[in-house]
Amino acid sequence: MNMNRTLLLTGASRGIGHATVKVFQAAGWRVLTVSRSAFDTRCPWHAGAEDHIQGDLADPLTRDEMIAQIRDRLGGEGLHAIVNNAGISPKGTGGERMGVANSDEQLWQQVMAVNLIGPAALMRDLLPELERGQGTIVNVGSIAGSRVHPFAGVAYACSKAALAALTREAATELGPRVTCPPRLSHS
Repeated sequence: MNMNRTLLLTGASRGIGHATVKVFQAAGWRVLTVSRSAFDTRCPWHAGAEDHIQGDLADPLTRDEMIAQIRDRLGGEGLHAIVNNAGISPKGTGGERMGVANSDEQLWQQVMAVNLIGPAALMRDLLPELERGQGTIVNVGSIAGSRVHPFAGVAYACSKAALAALTREAATELGPRVTCPPRLSHS
């Protein structure tokens, strides 16, 4: 049996995603990354290109293909953690915050698909692998989910508030099924 622990990380193309890869790989974890972008060869981590899956969480057909690729890369092993880090916060043409008055239905649907529905779908679809690995799910929230933020738009804020509710619901429902908290080391 594989003694390494495996993490699936969405939104791995920059920022928090890059930092997360570095921390977990330094602790001996295998990190499967997912982002809309192709793997950037400037990313300094081991097996980056082989363990990267390009896909759009907003597209159900792409998600289905991502799940198939993740399962293929796991090779029947369990999944020890998912970090749902992917998120989008659209801005106006001048970089301004998108409020209720200037957020159309398409923007709302895109933000909710990436920031809320995508994480829910990954939890649901990868539940057998999470159960096998006694995995943990981490959903990356935002202060914008509980207070008005000058840079985060209304759709982003609502999606992060909903993600907090999803996290509570999933913990109650799935927690008894996947009970082992992650450790950074595999000792």
